[in-house]
Amino acid sequence: MKRLFPVLALAFPLLLAAQEAPAPLRFRELLRAERQPLRIVCFGDSVTGVYYHTGGRRSYPELIGEVLASHHPKAEITVVNAGASGHTTTNGLARLQQHVLVHRPHLVTVMFGLNDVAKGSLDLYRKNLAEIVEKCRAAGAEVVLCTPNAVAETPARPVAEVAVFAGAARAVARELAVPLCDPHADLGALQAREPEAWRLSMSDEIHPNLRGHRRLAESILTVVEGEPVLLPDDLPVSAPLAFTLTKLRKGEPVRVLAMPPFDTLAGDALREAVPGASVEVVPWPVAGLDRPALMKDASHRVRPLSPDLVVIAVPRSAAARDGEEFIRTQMWIANHSLSYGKRAWDVVVAHPDVSEGAGGEAEKERDELIRQIVPAQDLPLVDRGEGDGRGAGEVFGEWVKQRAAE
Repeated sequence: MKRLFPVLALAFPLLLAAQEAPAPLRFRELLRAERQPLRIVCFGDSVTGVYYHTGGRRSYPELIGEVLASHHPKAEITVVNAGASGHTTTNGLARLQQHVLVHRPHLVTVMFGLNDVAKGSLDLYRKNLAEIVEKCRAAGAEVVLCTPNAVAETPARPVAEVAVFAGAARAVARELAVPLCDPHADLGALQAREPEAWRLSMSDEIHPNLRGHRRLAESILTVVEGEPVLLPDDLPVSAPLAFTLTKLRKGEPVRVLAMPPFDTLAGDALREAVPGASVEVVPWPVAGLDRPALMKDASHRVRPLSPDLVVIAVPRSAAARDGEEFIRTQMWIANHSLSYGKRAWDVVVAHPDVSEGAGGEAEKERDELIRQIVPAQDLPLVDRGEGDGRGAGEVFGEWVKQRAAE
């Protein structure tokens, strides 16, 4: 892969003054005691909220809830996601009562900054963060203050400016003796050390995908638990055909939007898995389109249709100019195929090995990239095992049957 997002000099501010150590989290002790219901609210912008960047089902707050439930099985823990796209700390203050304090949280994580860089001012950001912390404390909640995540260079959010705002969040944490989570430094270290791995953790220049959200969850959980927490990069996608199979089992018709050859295969696969299924398949033409054209096509084709299932099968013949364009288009064909907020239909990606057979040496690197990209978006990948010589219909049909049997 020759070119990644433009990553300029990464100026991660060092802590120049000793931080007054905040008191140990009372929440940690309550968590380990497992004696009372506990409530966490994760407060922030689109990086916190559930949107297509992470696959539309979960982001770091939901991951935090899953991990804490696993670590403390007797505890009753509720995690509320209070992220809202486009919001600054000013917007956050305006909705603090109705979206955060109304839940009577024991702990509030606060992660703003990327929109403050684009639309606000540094002084206002510091002032608002301090006010959010004080109001949460006055309501009886502890706070973990988070820096904004590391980004790639864009006109609205220059890398150096985001670093300055991250430094301001650190300063507020020091001044108010608030526990600090520092994803700007954590993800920034990955960005500097392994730029390709960092790129594959990002949906775009500023938003992490689900793989990146695992890193955010690790950072916050390490502060909450008081010891390092590590999460695997990718886990199997649960219930990958949940919307489609639920409707079919109720006897309701489903609409499938599918790229070739699955425009002629998906209907039979679903009817075989659920006898009597009523399936309408809408073809998604791809012939003659390169990857940027397919990405643009996805942006206006899928959401107006509101399908029940989308089958993405980008052919190898759809060209990309370079490695970065390949990554971006693979991610954004899928992003545009998802509903904007929480997932409202199923999206499945078929590897070219399924529809076209094994590629040659020239295709190997990009074929493997697809296997890294799709799980990072919390999407299922239909793939062909080594030595599997079955046709695409058999491979896809067996995959659907297995999902129906789960």
